[in-house]
Amino acid sequence: MGVGHSHNHSDRVDDALRDSAAGIRAVKISLVVLGVTALAQVAIVVLSGSVALFADTVHNFSDALTAVPLWIAFAMSRRAATRRYTYGFGRVEDMAGLFVVTAIAISALVAAVEAVRRLIDPVPPSHLSLVIAAGIVGFIGNEVVAVYRIRVGRQIGSAALRADGMHARADGLTSLAVVAGAVGVGLGFPIADPIVGLLIAGAIGIVLIVAARDVFGRLLDRIDPELVDVAHTVLSGRPGVRGVRRLRMRWVGHRLEADAELDVDASMTLSDAHAVAHDAEHELTHAIPKIGSVVVHAYPAHEPLLSS
Repeated sequence: MGVGHSHNHSDRVDDALRDSAAGIRAVKISLVVLGVTALAQVAIVVLSGSVALFADTVHNFSDALTAVPLWIAFAMSRRAATRRYTYGFGRVEDMAGLFVVTAIAISALVAAVEAVRRLIDPVPPSHLSLVIAAGIVGFIGNEVVAVYRIRVGRQIGSAALRADGMHARADGLTSLAVVAGAVGVGLGFPIADPIVGLLIAGAIGIVLIVAARDVFGRLLDRIDPELVDVAHTVLSGRPGVRGVRRLRMRWVGHRLEADAELDVDASMTLSDAHAVAHDAEHELTHAIPKIGSVVVHAYPAHEPLLSS
């Protein structure tokens, strides 16, 4: 018979709330910055008619709007578990990541369609100096947001926020491509603008692949093997532990859940086995701070592995 132990310390709950608050703060700030950047570009699109700048502006607006479901997700993740949703609402954040991926895909499609239309019926942009200025503004605004989102996403362990940061970074790089398109038109190559629009669509497609891999990986419970190695080392090194039978970890939103089955000395009393499980859980939460929930089972070393 195994002895199970589960622990949810109040300080880990506080950590989760702080991480959610940090995510909401990042979303609010990036929403304002990207909104201002996109509005500034809209005015120049109307004046210049640049398709590359149009593509970049569409992407900027979609990037700003993806902040809304992330905001909702971080807010919902702070809610306590209920009798119906016994694991809580952390998965809402992972679902918001799907919205981000969808927004990136739509941006790529819109940009590509508009670029092809302008290749068929070219309309050279005007006010090239304004287009160049708008591209530089777009790069600065998006790169600031990208660095901030990715940094906070890594700090709190949010794949959705990191994906949104990559979305913003792609916007920043494609804003520089807008500048290149305007320079090409100024040098006497009118089709440079729609060609750059197609390049922007391709760049967004690359970002889509990277972001989708990260977001869908979370939904499929993918985890960094290094985290598993750390957990295995911590658990197997505890006094009284003969081996680790099974170890499973997964992300739920920006918090980790773990459960483990340990082989312990068969001569241990029930109380001692419980103490080993408690100690192992405690050490694991210190070794991997993003763990929000741990369940540790201790089994006598000679007992066969139970079928799952």
